[in-house]
Order: sequence, then structure tokens, then C-alpha cells
Amino acid sequence: MPEPDRFLEDVLAGLRGEQKTLPCKYLYDARGSLLFEEICELDEYYPTRTEFDIMESSVADMAGHLGESVLLIEYGSGSSRKTRLLLDAMRAPAGYVPIDISGEILEESASAIVQRYPGLEVFPICADYLMPLQIPKLAKSVSRSVVYFPGSTIGNFRPEEALEFLNRVAHLIGEGGGLLIGVDLRKEPDVLRRAYDDSNGVTAAFNRNLLTRINRELAGEFPEEAFRHESFWNKDHGRIEMHLVCETACRVAVGAEFISFSAGESIVTEYAYKYEVGEFQSLASKAGFTPQAVWTDPEEKFSVHYFNVRQSHL
Repeated sequence: MPEPDRFLEDVLAGLRGEQKTLPCKYLYDARGSLLFEEICELDEYYPTRTEFDIMESSVADMAGHLGESVLLIEYGSGSSRKTRLLLDAMRAPAGYVPIDISGEILEESASAIVQRYPGLEVFPICADYLMPLQIPKLAKSVSRSVVYFPGSTIGNFRPEEALEFLNRVAHLIGEGGGLLIGVDLRKEPDVLRRAYDDSNGVTAAFNRNLLTRINRELAGEFPEEAFRHESFWNKDHGRIEMHLVCETACRVAVGAEFISFSAGESIVTEYAYKYEVGEFQSLASKAGFTPQAVWTDPEEKFSVHYFNVRQSHL
């Protein structure tokens, strides 16, 4: 759970802009995390299913690149379903550090990992992984640290933000460290649009839940029924955009401030950038990573990359 003051500060900062925004990380409270798990099971939402298939078919090769006695650090661990595939294939992992902003989901998934791998040191951290992190010391000897960042969440960052984030990861894991990361690929716009606006309305509920959360935790007064979910492909920027569109003019109280909306005005709640394989490798290289391997599905919808930190970068 974020600190209430920080949550309020971030919400108000986003709503004061000419184009109103809300940080996508706040979509993932307990209900939001459950709704996202439901989204991942939808026919239209290909990323999770495709990434899982890539993991199943190539996890032995991935584990070979990671090596033995590794400290595995997972950003945005969620249910850790894909992580279990990786841990099953790894050679004597030294420890596992799941990091997630949703404390309830984190506690459940970490407990399940402890039960499944009784000899593994597990140190769950409830935190925003965009903030400075301190990784705990393990009792076991660690050969090196590897960050696992599945789920194409890197696409939620603008390219300049992604570069800054990757730089922080490189410095966290240090010389000899590794990065295993899921990256969604560019494809037909219709496929992308359906993935972010499903026919069952689960994504719409997930998006509007952010307003429910603001009303509950920040004493907001959003008329939730006045906002509809909308997503579209922005070709110029290479990204899907998720919005909450206000259908009628209104004035909303959040904290001690009032925010005015005109009819048709929107709040951006998420960007989802899509990359070409070489394009993402070039971005990661600027942050000090050297590409080692990439795995894709037969239709090249999704990719999983493995990088090492260049010694000269740190």
C-alpha cells in the first residue's frame, strides 16, 4: 500500500495537468490486482498467455543463462506464476526477492513460494519498485543478482523513463548482474486494441476501479458512472493509450482541491509502448546492458530478453 500522502500528492499532480493523468501503478490495489489476473485469462489479452508459452518452451535455456546460486529479484511479482516455472528450472537459486506494491497479493504469493521451495530464502518487499530499494543480505553465498521483470510492464514507461529505469536496475544489480525481461512487440492495431478493451468489460472495470480507490482512500468524490473506459493505438508514439473519459461536465473534490472536467475530457491512466526487438535492445544498451539472448513465440507477438550488465558501464 502506498503512503496516503504520497498517493494524494501523485493523484493531484496528475490531475492538475493540461492533459490529466493518473499513475498506472495505482491501478493495482487488491481488487485491481484480482481484476488484472482476470484480464490475463481473457482470449483477447494475448501478452500473459504468449509470454507463459515462451517461458514453458525456453525456460531451460533461460535458466542456463542465469546460472547457479543466483539471487532472483522480481519487480511486480503479482501471483508469481511465471516465476515458479523459472525457479523450477534454475540451478540452486540462492534466494528470491519478490517486490510488489500490493501487500495482500505479495503476502499470498510469497507464502506459496515458501511452501513450494522450502529451502529457498524468500524476502518479500512491499514497495514501489520505482523508488530506491535496499536488497537484503542472504545467509547463502550469492554468485550474482538477476532482476526478473515479466509481463511487458516496461511498456508503461515513456522511452526516456524506461531508459532511466533500466539505468537504476543496472546499478542495483551491479557488475555481472543480469536482467530477464518481457517486452511486448508491435503488431496489428486491431489485435492491440482488443487486448486493452475486451468484450466482457473486465478492462473497463479495472480502469474505473482506480476512481473507486481514490474515492475510498482519499475521500474523493468522483462520479464513477460518468467516466467510461477508452483505449486506442497511437501510431505516432508506438503505444496503446488507456483513458477514462468524462461524459458530462463535472467538478470533483479530491483532498482539499476541486478538479473541473469538461464533457469529453479524459484522464490518461496507462501507456503501453510496443517495441521491435532491435529497438528495445538498443534502448537497453544505452543503460549499460549487453544483449545475450531473446526468445519469441512463432507469431512474434511477444519477446523475452536476457541481458548482462557491461562492466564498463558502472
